[in-house]
Amino acid sequence: DQDPGQVPAAPAAHTSHPQLCSTTKQETESMSGPSPAAPWHGAPAEPSATTDTAESAENCSCFSPASSCHSSSCSPEQNCSTTTFNSDLGSLASMQLDSDLLSLSPSSLDSSSSWRASGPEEETPHLCQQRELPPRQSSAPAIPTTPGKARGPLLEAGNVPPHKAVQQVNPTRTKADSKAWLNKLHYFRRSGVQHLFLQGVAPNRETQQVNGQKPELIPSGKLSMVRTTMEENFQEGTLHFLSEFVSRQHYPPKEIISYLIRQILLNPQQGEILKDTYMLLMKIQMLHPANTATVGWDWTLLKYIMEDQKPPGRLLFLQYVVQTLEDDFQQNLRLRLLQKSIAKKVLSCDTCFNNVKEVVEWLVAAVTGVGFSQPQEQPQETTSSSAEARAEHSSSTLQVVLLLQRMLSIAVEVDKSPNCSSCKIADVIFPFILNIPLRSQREAFLNTMESQLLRCKLLELLFQHSCDMPTTLPLSLAKILYFLNHSSVLLQYQDETPTWQRWDEMLQYLSLLLMSYQNVILDHLRSSVIDRMDLIIQKAKPKLQDSDDISHVDIQIKVEDFISRMQQVLGQPFPLQITEKLSIFQELFLIVTAT
Repeated sequence: DQDPGQVPAAPAAHTSHPQLCSTTKQETESMSGPSPAAPWHGAPAEPSATTDTAESAENCSCFSPASSCHSSSCSPEQNCSTTTFNSDLGSLASMQLDSDLLSLSPSSLDSSSSWRASGPEEETPHLCQQRELPPRQSSAPAIPTTPGKARGPLLEAGNVPPHKAVQQVNPTRTKADSKAWLNKLHYFRRSGVQHLFLQGVAPNRETQQVNGQKPELIPSGKLSMVRTTMEENFQEGTLHFLSEFVSRQHYPPKEIISYLIRQILLNPQQGEILKDTYMLLMKIQMLHPANTATVGWDWTLLKYIMEDQKPPGRLLFLQYVVQTLEDDFQQNLRLRLLQKSIAKKVLSCDTCFNNVKEVVEWLVAAVTGVGFSQPQEQPQETTSSSAEARAEHSSSTLQVVLLLQRMLSIAVEVDKSPNCSSCKIADVIFPFILNIPLRSQREAFLNTMESQLLRCKLLELLFQHSCDMPTTLPLSLAKILYFLNHSSVLLQYQDETPTWQRWDEMLQYLSLLLMSYQNVILDHLRSSVIDRMDLIIQKAKPKLQDSDDISHVDIQIKVEDFISRMQQVLGQPFPLQITEKLSIFQELFLIVTAT
């Protein structure tokens, strides 16, 4: 539980999330005419792996420079909330927004958002046939290994913020609501994206139904004012009118949302108003989430921006795209109608797998820097400003990586069989991962991967490929122990890396595979996300295989065999790092078998 007056600090890679304190009735009535929009104040928020929470708001009419509402300044008639509508930020670093540049007026906002009722599921998951793992591959997509390009956007694994679960509880929530949110916490664990403003704006569905109020288009008279500013290319006026007219009751038509995206957010000539445009789009998305009929972007536009154009608003656009995918996915998941989601139309491994392949290519380009935007060179800049520019570029690159990893995670879950989808995607990634030249880049790729199932499949392919004698065992604890004694080091290296460091990397990935496999089993990740809900509710036991029955003696024997093997390969003295990695792996294995 968090004190409404306090906001925990977050890693620098994460966004300052503006918090809104609505004006009081007296303040609203005192406004005699159009007034300058109130600034948005950003405050860091703790990354969270929990699900959406909607807490009852408390009124507050003022906030401190740090965007925290002090209890001494709050009265029973005023409203203030520090909760978020979709607070699954987790490892996704969001764009840092300058609060003094964000000037959307809060007067048109109402503190509510709607939850849809669950409906019947129209699809039933099917089983994926057991596939054979590919043999050793000698050919793979070539990745240039020139030091200048490969080292530029180098992503260190240590930059990835850790997952930290923080669960928020609403004491006034009904028992049914609590059960629904608890289910959601379990059946789709992931570190998602979140709305970067409008903290705690959650509509009351029951109140809307009683009053008979349904959202409708902005009245024609007001729309004509907006269209006039669009015709005159007065974009500041367009943003001002829309920020005033959009509310819980009124939303703009699809063509205006498309105009905001294509003509302002993605306009290479725009600068100062990019953030205002992004915030307006997020306000619309918050109050009226996009669906397949109202979404203002398409895959052709996304591909064009990611591959051919690199406007200043590209990262904001990608952030907005992932937000629409995430919100619509969660909404249709509650309705058990994922086949009607935006993700099903653009990220399905069954119907549009080429799009998923393109996401993989963008992800590899972002990690390696090959084919991705590089920081502009400024010959006269000072050393300090150059360091700041490099840090900013590294941060934005990390954000792109995390957003693309989120898209892959959705692609794994949106079809009937996550097991089949993860196999397809892993097969596409595997040749690339073999040729990523730097260890830090490989670690960044694997450590930022959201889908535990996809990471498990990819690492299984990697170790199976490096085995001197490939095995036909299904992935299990016995197979992971087999990898310990039969894998070799076949990854590409850009420089003369010492042999012991290569084995050190292999042991690190083996521990990562073990942890991912444990999550796959315990969280029923091989089952469809909808079936997973029922399995969690029923408290079903994990499905284990015969080859998962491993004793402590088996582990000790395999570890001793590996030590003997390493002594022959590395000689003496035995590297301390190898000893530490092996000790960690052994402890993890003992914990997993005990669990």
